[in-house]
Amino acid sequence: MKLAVVGGGSTYTPELIDGFARLQDTLPISELVLIDPAADRLDLVGGLARRIFAKQGHPGKIVTTSDLDAGVEGADAVLLQLRVGGQAARQQDETWPLECGCVGQETTGAGGLAKALRTVPVVLDIAERVRRTNPDAWIIDFTNPVGIVTRALLQAGHKAVGLCNVAIGLQRKFAALLRVTPAEVHLDHVGLNHLTWELGVRLGGPQGDNVLPKLLAEHGDTIADDLRLPRQILDRLGVVPSYYLRYFYAHDEVVRELGTKPSRAAEVAAMERELLAMYGDPALDEKPELLAKRGGAFYSEAAVDLAASLLGNGGSPVQVVNTYNNGTLPFLADDAVIEVPARVDAAGAVPLPVPELDPLYAGLIAHVTAYEDLALEAALRGGRDRVFRALLAHPLVGQYAYADGLTDRLIEHNREHLAWA
Repeated sequence: MKLAVVGGGSTYTPELIDGFARLQDTLPISELVLIDPAADRLDLVGGLARRIFAKQGHPGKIVTTSDLDAGVEGADAVLLQLRVGGQAARQQDETWPLECGCVGQETTGAGGLAKALRTVPVVLDIAERVRRTNPDAWIIDFTNPVGIVTRALLQAGHKAVGLCNVAIGLQRKFAALLRVTPAEVHLDHVGLNHLTWELGVRLGGPQGDNVLPKLLAEHGDTIADDLRLPRQILDRLGVVPSYYLRYFYAHDEVVRELGTKPSRAAEVAAMERELLAMYGDPALDEKPELLAKRGGAFYSEAAVDLAASLLGNGGSPVQVVNTYNNGTLPFLADDAVIEVPARVDAAGAVPLPVPELDPLYAGLIAHVTAYEDLALEAALRGGRDRVFRALLAHPLVGQYAYADGLTDRLIEHNREHLAWA
């Protein structure tokens, strides 16, 4: 079995490698190709990856290359984890929206739109080259904004499934609080990528007992602290929102907070420099503890599980993924991309039925889906007016003066990545 990772020079790749090594029985990889245009980073990451495989007795071969076409040739699955423009572009996404009084964040709001505009054309080009080389390969997208990118891939006819680590992170957290194994915890996880709520936490499977009320009663303070939301909000809602809902439920508070401290991009950039120095140590043969602060916890486990299921090698029968709605949420079009539990096998992902949604959640999902429609249109066709329309539609922007100012800033800061600008 051959897997390729586009963006393999990421400092986060050793987390993925560690998962491949530990879970080699679930996903028996014979060849793993790390693909990245940054040859210096790729050499450091590739060296550590080989040492991790060797230490854990993995027999697979690890290849590094900057040649995309050669790297994906013959691959059974291709994982996408790229960041167009690097941390420098992320730094911009997290700062210039603040000038208009709007949240600066890399996956939602104006910064998220900028990332989508930079990313969608690049990902579609990669996917088309994968299809020419190996039309049967699955594409697993971990590249943000996952919902928009996955929809672009599916709309273009690619065999693609989107993946996010929010659900698996919450599953692991709840399992620890309940003192059960993660496999015993099933989430009623509903929404869009980075816009989800846990409507239920069930023990034993999709039809198991809902222990969410007990979880909130006994551990509400801990969960609220992790989400950085007031405990009373969780109690009033009776659900657990993803931590990305803080940008919606406490927008002005977040904007004030972001204006008083270094950006997350700056923190990550500093962390990456330190990590790369560690990766160059020939004695290092495991992922360093610092990597846990980089973000993306449990991504490797989720990626192994999804790839194993798609490639017919086992894997969990039900996983939280991003895929076509196809009637699951009746208020959305069938070709909207949602993030819900789905049955996953070699034929792809089929969403499971979900509980009926309170208008409080359905309304915001519908609103953000409308934005994502316009965002994808802007990413595919370009043009200032399309960017403006997407920003005006976003619930974190919504005023024409803000949308105008943000449009000008977005284009100015991303001109080198926008073919039409």
